[in-house]
Amino acid sequence: MDRIITIETSTDLCSTALIEDGEVVCSRESGKDRSHASLTAVFIDEMLKERGCSAKDCSAVCVSEGPGSYTGLRVGVSSAKGLCFGADLPLLSVSTLEVLAVQAIMEGEQADFIVPMIDARRMEVFAAVYSGTGELLENHTDSGLPHSDRASAIIVEPESFSDLLEKGSVLFVGDGALKCREVITHPNARFKESSPRAASMASLAVRELKAKRFKDVAYLEPFYLKDFVVTASKKKLF
Repeated sequence: MDRIITIETSTDLCSTALIEDGEVVCSRESGKDRSHASLTAVFIDEMLKERGCSAKDCSAVCVSEGPGSYTGLRVGVSSAKGLCFGADLPLLSVSTLEVLAVQAIMEGEQADFIVPMIDARRMEVFAAVYSGTGELLENHTDSGLPHSDRASAIIVEPESFSDLLEKGSVLFVGDGALKCREVITHPNARFKESSPRAASMASLAVRELKAKRFKDVAYLEPFYLKDFVVTASKKKLF
């Protein structure tokens, strides 16, 4: 039996799932603020106990690698690495944006194009363009995105994705989608607020395991897309 632990901590939602032969057999999630560090390991332990197994009984660990929250991604990747080191398991990773695209399809959403968006503060988002069947469209020139093999960071403006919207219906999905509603007003645009979930990683994790696209446990880093910026605190210390 192939058993995979999946971890998704790239947004405010902290979630884990256990996949057995491609099926989600149990999962945990919490939207509690700043809970990723305290809950991720607890969730994994609870799931394994529920199934009467240990990490050493698993085939791999798959983590959502980003883009997304700097802190959340660090927790997810660190947790995945710890499990892999401790139980001598292979490490897998998938794009957070692909998780969102696949999740939308699983939930019955239909569109010619799917644009998953992760909030990057202000009017900036991390985004990529997928077909309605979940295939990454690498040439983003028609969408207004600079070319990238995984994702781009863009500032959303009224003309963003205009060429894509002229071609057909576009579903903007993710925690960065709703803030674009007042800016992108094309009739072909639809918006859905959603957070990526570990349970939605099942098919992607199985795909990566079968292809043996294992990551280097020592050197895998989250896909931040942008450098982490430290700002001065406005709180008075004295």
